[in-house]
Amino acid sequence: MAAKKKAVDFESSLQQLEALVTDMEKGDLSLEESLKAFEAGIKLTRECQSRLSEAEQKVQLLLEEQGQLVAQPFSDADEL
Repeated sequence: MAAKKKAVDFESSLQQLEALVTDMEKGDLSLEESLKAFEAGIKLTRECQSRLSEAEQKVQLLLEEQGQLVAQPFSDADEL
């Protein structure tokens, strides 16, 4: 169930990031609001990139052995 929660968190973070970008593109935010939105966007971007990197590492651990795909142990398997 943890993998499903992480996926939902990723999707939620991505939606929040898209909403921030939309708000900033409108140009209606004050400088202070824009800076706060930018800071939040950077944080969300880093979180999303981290989750994507973890998923990529997990995919790379799939090795073909005798025509079969075999999942190799991943140190942070429970976190993805």
